[in-house]
Formats: sequence, structure tokens, C-alpha cells
Amino acid sequence: MSEINPSVLAPTVDNSEDQDWAAAKALFDSLKTKAPRPPKPQFAVTIAVSSRTLFNMVAERKLYKQEGVEKYVSFQVEQENEPLKPGAAFPFVKALMNVNSRLRELYPDSEELFDVVLMTNNHAQVGVRLINSINHYGLTIERFCMTGGKSPIGYLKAYMTNLYLSKDSEKVTEAIEEGIAAATMFMPETESDLSDTQLRVAFDGDAVLFSDESEIIVKQHGLDTFFEHEKKYENKPLAQGPLKCFLEALGKLQRKFYARNERMSCPIRTFLVTARSAASSGARVLKTLRSWGLEIDEALFLAGAPKGPLLQKIKPHIFFDDQMFHIEGAKELGTISAHVPYGIGQKYHKGKLIEQPEKKD
Repeated sequence: MSEINPSVLAPTVDNSEDQDWAAAKALFDSLKTKAPRPPKPQFAVTIAVSSRTLFNMVAERKLYKQEGVEKYVSFQVEQENEPLKPGAAFPFVKALMNVNSRLRELYPDSEELFDVVLMTNNHAQVGVRLINSINHYGLTIERFCMTGGKSPIGYLKAYMTNLYLSKDSEKVTEAIEEGIAAATMFMPETESDLSDTQLRVAFDGDAVLFSDESEIIVKQHGLDTFFEHEKKYENKPLAQGPLKCFLEALGKLQRKFYARNERMSCPIRTFLVTARSAASSGARVLKTLRSWGLEIDEALFLAGAPKGPLLQKIKPHIFFDDQMFHIEGAKELGTISAHVPYGIGQKYHKGKLIEQPEKKD
């Protein structure tokens, strides 16, 4: 699984690279502007978002599918002064910008900030409409990667990506296989009023923050065996899952607020929303987080109850889960959801094994 950039915790950079960056930064600093500059990638928490997650491009995607790339590009050029409508990741990105503003107030010279990269396989000709839309909404997104129809996944590590969000489940799976934290985003079916002052991120536990080792036991041997297993190994930390590194990155930024006595007004709040039962299998989860040196602000154990109604109260900017039926239930009630295609849960739906097509010789 992906790890938070080691250089974030203990920077060791080649001197020539440092000199090159210092020279580039000096040039930018000499130019008078009020626009905040993007942080140095090795210190940033880098969030890569696709254009179809940041903006609602359903109509444009339909045009591409039905009439091809040339018609699609021509349409985007013709409409480049018409801002695209917000997509599933838009509120999340706005919340990241708010956290950055708070961090700059407390640490004016710090480069430990969120850095949003637009990572898209769009043609460069479409870039003008994307830039105009970003400027229209006042987003600070300076880094683009536009690959002209090719998969952008190969660039994620070069951009030192901590989290990749896309509408394309195949690309997300490819990113996870490359060791990058990633998820497929879904628009909610109803809108919710989200916080303007606090980034709220909700995580499922097994196969998201943690590995799917315990979920395998549930699926293959049932709950009683699972409860016995969790009790037996209560003091053995679970292995990390694909999103552990992102929780770690959030925790790193949260501690910067705690260091300035801002814990109660911290603009980042994290939630664990798990189907586990607290009494029967919750201790191992909490001890695992403790062993990692990570905090979760709120831990909610549902013992198999639906997650949607609770998420409706939390109102997160993003909710990560590995099982599509939880994603479906959440988005029906207005929660912006992100599917993590990882682990044994991908072979099941509502607890039942999904029949796999027979392989032909």
C-alpha cells in the first residue's frame, strides 16, 4: 500500500534539486502577486483529481461517447467561456482550500499544505475551459497533467500523489495496484449543506484504513469465527489498507493546529464509520490506530446497521468505503461517496458472493 511521502516526515533532498527549487521560488517571489503559490511537492499533501470529478461533465462525456473525440474537443473549445458546473469532488476541493487558508494564517512560510493537481486524460485544447472554470470558482489549482487520451496513472508517483480521485473505476484500480491511495467518486442523489469552515472526512475501516484480513474471515467463515479471531488477536495491529496513508497525511496537518492550541477549532475532522460491533470487535481497530500513532476524531461502530442515516448527520465532504452497497445507501441520502475497489469485498454484494463469469479456454 502507498505510504505518506517519506520526505514529508524527514526531508532529505539532493542539493542540486533544492538549489533549482530555490531559484524558481525566488523568481516567483520577485513577481508581485496576491495569488498563493503552490507548495513544494515534497512537503505538500497532494490530491490528484480528474476533471470529471471536479466538474460535472456528464453531457460532455455523452458527446464524446456518441460522436467521438473531435466533436468533443470542438464543443469544449466553443464553450470555453462557459464555466463547467461543480462535480462530486468540488466541495472537497473547496474545503481543502479553506484548510490551506487557515494554515497560512498560522504558518505563513510553511509549505505543508494541500496541493490539488488536475490529473486528466483530456486533450490540451480542453485546458482553456478547465482553467476558466477553475478561475471562475476561485480555486487554487496550478498544477495540471493533461495526457491527451492516454492514462494519467503513470504520472501519479511523479507528482508525489497522496490521494487520487476519479470517475473511472479502472483507473482507480490501476492506481491502487501501483500503491497509490485512490477512490472512484459518486455524486449524491440529493444535495446537502456542507460545512464551509471544516473539512470532514469519513472512512470505513476494513479494506479502507485497514487490510481486508478480518473481512475475509467474515465472508468465508461467518461472524462467530470473526469475533473469536478479533478477540484472540486484539493486541495485534491490523495491516494497513489503501487509505491509511491519507489519514496519516490528514493527521500530520491536524497536529499543526494542535501545536497552536487550535484543537477545538481545527478545520479538519475525521470519522471512522464501521459496520463492526464495538463490544465484539472494536478494540482491535482502536488499538491499531493507537499503534500507528494516529487519531480519529469520532469512531462510530454500527454493528451492521445502515451507514447512510448516520452519514446524513455527519455530512462529510467525502466518505470512503470498499463496498458498493454502502456507497449506494450513502449517496441516496445525500452523501458524497468514494468507492475504494480493494479487497475481498469486491467479490461480494450485500454479503452474497457475486457470480464470476466462466473463463473460456
